[in-house]
Amino acid sequence: MQEQIKNILKGIIHPETRENIVESGVVESVSQQGENVVVVLCFAKAKDPFAQRIKSMVEQVIVAEWPEFEGKVTVAVKQKEPKAQQPKRESTTTSVGKIIAVASGKGGVGKSTVTANLALTLRNMGYRVGVLDADIYGPSQPKMFNCEGYLPDAVQEDGLDYIIPAKSLDIELMSIGFFIKPTDALMWRGVMATSALKQLLHQTKWGGLDFLLIDLPPGTGDIHLTLLSEIKLDGAVIVSTPQQVAVADVVRGVEMFRHEQVAVKVLGVVENMAWFTPKELPQNKYYIFGRGGAESYAKEVGVPFLGEIPIIQGIMEGSDEGTPAVATDAMVEQHYRTVAERMIAEL
Repeated sequence: MQEQIKNILKGIIHPETRENIVESGVVESVSQQGENVVVVLCFAKAKDPFAQRIKSMVEQVIVAEWPEFEGKVTVAVKQKEPKAQQPKRESTTTSVGKIIAVASGKGGVGKSTVTANLALTLRNMGYRVGVLDADIYGPSQPKMFNCEGYLPDAVQEDGLDYIIPAKSLDIELMSIGFFIKPTDALMWRGVMATSALKQLLHQTKWGGLDFLLIDLPPGTGDIHLTLLSEIKLDGAVIVSTPQQVAVADVVRGVEMFRHEQVAVKVLGVVENMAWFTPKELPQNKYYIFGRGGAESYAKEVGVPFLGEIPIIQGIMEGSDEGTPAVATDAMVEQHYRTVAERMIAEL
């Protein structure tokens, strides 16, 4: 009898889900108790607006098929138990001392190289340092730290999943590059890219860092806006070359962080590729890309000038070989230490 009743009830369609109430699970049970029929309806939605209407329809179709049950049909209505709430997730960046964005107005100015070498300089100064490669479309930090083959593990604590960062030269590192092949073209819409960034930002298990440097993509786009809305930055470092065209792009980067709705302190401007000195002529300086453009702009708008980084062959080779030059060349570290010290003073 119960199966016959269920077959009849399949003719009742929930107006919202457009599914019959038996196969969709609304009919939890049908039973006969003596001369009575008891039907239990269980609705997924609390206070389902169609509950009473469906209850009446159940009574009507049963009595229409079996008139002897008139006045003997009981239909009970209840709601499904609410799902257990997920533990509230707190961003792992809350354990980081200072979070600093490293940005540039345009590509090709060496922003990622500056980020990697600045991270190692801070490490040499005794700080615990991490790097988040937020350049979603062109991640380069895995190559710079020689850990392109790293496959992140995940751990679960208190019901929440966390991603374990790579560790190279005592620097903790997380990048979207760990999740894709170096040869793959990352064709993501803005919402996909920003979603990936949020996960890396909030779920990476940073180990109580003093500094987290965030290597941003060039320009002022979705990634930058997402970052600014997701966490509180302690400051931003802008990287430029001496060329006037590069300095013109720096203006946009600086003004983005200084905007009243953003209000992130610009810790200063770094002038990268400031000059070239050949090893055989250590006293000579060749200003290949012009001279002092970024420094002049910094003074003009009242932004600190953190220092100049010359073109040194070891910096380029270190990036390609997976060992940033600061780790192997004391002369390179001197330039970056000046930048780091001035940056810390601004903090």
